[in-house]
Amino acid sequence: MATTLVSLPLPALPEGWAAEKDFKPVGKLTKDSAAQRAIEPVGPHFLAHARRARHKRTFSEDDRIQAQERATKVEVDNDSEISEPEDLMMLQRDAKDWKNQDHYKVLGLSKYRHKATEDQIKRAHRKKVLKHHPDKKAAAGRTEDDNFFKCIQKATEVLLDPVKRRQFDSVDEEADVEPPTKKQLAKGNFYKLWGSVFKAEGRFSKNHPVPQFGDDKSTKEDVENFYNFWYNFDSWRTFEYLDEDVPDDNENRDQKRHVERKNASARKKKKAEDNARLRKLLDDCSASDERIKRFRQEANAAKNKKRLDKEAAEKKAIEDAAAKKEAEAQAAKDAEEKAKQEREANKKAKEAAKTAVKKNKRVLRGSVKDANYFASGDASPATIDAVLSDVELVQAKVDPEEIAALAAKLNGLKVADEIKGVWVDEVKRLVDAGKIKETEVKAFKA
Repeated sequence: MATTLVSLPLPALPEGWAAEKDFKPVGKLTKDSAAQRAIEPVGPHFLAHARRARHKRTFSEDDRIQAQERATKVEVDNDSEISEPEDLMMLQRDAKDWKNQDHYKVLGLSKYRHKATEDQIKRAHRKKVLKHHPDKKAAAGRTEDDNFFKCIQKATEVLLDPVKRRQFDSVDEEADVEPPTKKQLAKGNFYKLWGSVFKAEGRFSKNHPVPQFGDDKSTKEDVENFYNFWYNFDSWRTFEYLDEDVPDDNENRDQKRHVERKNASARKKKKAEDNARLRKLLDDCSASDERIKRFRQEANAAKNKKRLDKEAAEKKAIEDAAAKKEAEAQAAKDAEEKAKQEREANKKAKEAAKTAVKKNKRVLRGSVKDANYFASGDASPATIDAVLSDVELVQAKVDPEEIAALAAKLNGLKVADEIKGVWVDEVKRLVDAGKIKETEVKAFKA
């Protein structure tokens, strides 16, 4: 509201007025009333006056600036509590794929997740809407689609509905804490690592309070209570959020009933898998929990030493048997591999031998061809057949090594008499060895 300053002059004194005769005192100062007191300029109104005077502002200007500063402070306060960088890939999400979106991440509540209060969700929604509302983008000259704004609305709808939020929290893998690995356990605190896992799982419990995992100083009763609680864990976790959408077409009732039965079966299966997963977590944890080992040892050290020794021996026997079996399996595998290699080597050798024989036979046939089948002029078909027949006869009577030796002798020879001499010598050797008869050979006679 604007303020107008009006200057009013003081009224003039009556004509003939004099202080000596016209001034009339209304009271007298006494010792008590004359006491000296300190007066300090304090209070919000004085501070506002000082601020306006310092910055030379009018009332309306100061009110406007103060309102802006208060709005900025509220926004900063909200950012300090609900502040999370926005992933560019998330901003490009398809609003139709809302079932696969991380509702907490969309609203910037990843660090709170199932612990986020209704007030935090509402404030996060308000903050996101102020930033991504299509009207605001249009006013700023930006032409992006409103897909992410729809994602924000859907996330708020799910998280502000207790039933839908519980369904989403049931399948929220981002809130899960993975069980520690052997490497992590070797370097970290066993109780802190496993305690985080069961603290995260405890959000699904119907019964409260949920026992704490404890530490190495926990009593035997506390540890037994913890494991008894978890081995009989009563979980409210459901899997309706992953259901296939049921068609709302009343005319297709059979399809609707089929999808409902399919969803019920899928939920039952996922529930069984989740129970098995939790059971495995407990088995893995208890198997490496030193407290259980210590309590068992303290209770059974005296009376069960023989049994423990027997179990150790049986365990060692099982390990030895397993090791022996593994060694035998490895030996059999090695033998099979060696035999396979040998078979492959033999196969290659045979193939190489066959190739060599074929090559050497070509040398034998080529040698008589180079010698013009030992004819003085053009060789007649009858001469060629006779010579090749003798070549085939010799090849049939000798082994691959002898063929190779004969080919080596013939290789490189070009003179017909030299070639024939080699063949005549080979035939004579075979005749002397009794492998062929002299009458069987026609072309290679001395």
